[in-house]
Amino acid sequence: MQDRRQLESLDYLFDHFNTTGYDHLVISGDLSNSANQGDWKIIRQKLENHGLYHWDKTTVIPGNHDLIHLEEEMRFYNALNPLPRVRKKAFDRRVLEFCIFFQELITGEERGDNAFPFLKIINYSSVRIALAALNSVYPWYPADNPLGARGYISPGQLRAISAQSVLKSLEDCVVIGLCHHAYKVYGTDSPIDQAFDWTMELKNRDEFLSVMKVIHAKLVLHGHFHRFQNYEVNGITFINGGSFRYNPHCYSELVIDGEGGRTQRFVTLSP
Repeated sequence: MQDRRQLESLDYLFDHFNTTGYDHLVISGDLSNSANQGDWKIIRQKLENHGLYHWDKTTVIPGNHDLIHLEEEMRFYNALNPLPRVRKKAFDRRVLEFCIFFQELITGEERGDNAFPFLKIINYSSVRIALAALNSVYPWYPADNPLGARGYISPGQLRAISAQSVLKSLEDCVVIGLCHHAYKVYGTDSPIDQAFDWTMELKNRDEFLSVMKVIHAKLVLHGHFHRFQNYEVNGITFINGGSFRYNPHCYSELVIDGEGGRTQRFVTLSP
């Protein structure tokens, strides 16, 4: 994110959030376009400049573009053809680097190495909000994930976020699930759309949906598919936050009242 106009738009958006008085900002991944940590630094600096770089003000998770540099993966594979477990180990290290870099927004600590999943419970005067965040980015594999855009949430994450101790802590909370990948991309009978769906899909989306039902999530926030949209699956509302890169003047606004009632709309600012 080196484009001056994009940076100005980001400042404008963050100023708007502060002026409007929103309680919490959720960034659902793809802070970078090519796994460039320099982009993470820019985002963190902007959040700090606007007073948003605090555990109770902002939550951030990685997207596939934060953890996978497609050209680098292909070049490395063609040169060395490393074993899948070697690539998985390198991928896990990048996930950990992301978590350490943004640790204050994940655990509230300045230093630490806690990774996914994580649970963030924020007590407001009239409502308790719980964000149940999982990492859905899946390592690049030449056959199974050739574009690096397919998603998968590990069974360990799903077990951890639905443990009895977690369920106990979620009592009396409005629970919001958070991951990068969409539950639904196109979902049509068109062969072209189906081929695109395969490259972008969350591989174990039904297992993820089942866990969201177990923790009584009524909402799931995600990104990945660059479309501002909401849709419902088995009583759970999924909200796709779209893409700042493609439309820096639009965002999703979610309002939750003291009774747990929810309203959502997409807001477009005047450029």
